Amino acid sequence: MALTFYTNPMSRGGIVRWALHEVGADYETRVISYGKEMKSDDYRAVNPMGKVPAIDHDGVIVTECAAICHYLAATFPDAGLAPQPGETGAYFRWLFFAAGPFEQAVTNRSAGFDSASLDAQKKGMLGYGDYDLTMGVIEGHLGRNDFAVGNRFTMADVYLGSQVAWGIKFGTVPDTPVLRAYAGRATDRQAARDARALDMALIAETQAQP
Repeated sequence: MALTFYTNPMSRGGIVRWALHEVGADYETRVISYGKEMKSDDYRAVNPMGKVPAIDHDGVIVTECAAICHYLAATFPDAGLAPQPGETGAYFRWLFFAAGPFEQAVTNRSAGFDSASLDAQKKGMLGYGDYDLTMGVIEGHLGRNDFAVGNRFTMADVYLGSQVAWGIKFGTVPDTPVLRAYAGRATDRQAARDARALDMALIAETQAQP
């Protein structure tokens, strides 16, 4: 089955490339440039939001990083990254926590909006409360568990691990011993290194163009 991966090396597409390498999928990369190409009618036929990443797996189009990650885990079960019996609750809980409260708290704060000064009712409307609460929850969980579902790496850690590692690197996530140790455990894998190397090569190639 043909699998096309739409990405830009300077985007969240790095998460999906890592996931693709974790499951051992054969895929074709289509690099979509920011601006006109990403907002073109042709690409909006793939993702109407006009953003990357996206995949087209033999006619099945999937967008949103967390959704793509789980789709790959479920579609390539031999990789062993989908939840096993007894792990399903924790797997989906922390995958969606990362895609919802965690990412909202980080991106809102990075955009200059901090809910810390809001009253309790307005914080409740946000879904994540405030940044410090959200970071405290994830740090508490990872302080008690090596990975999202306990002691076993799953596809949830591709998404959550990417978010934590990038956040520490760019200063949007607290650089605590617990979070740094988790980021190291999650990303120090051959599939992650291979995926990063490909994206770094694409970035260098793009920057070398006149």
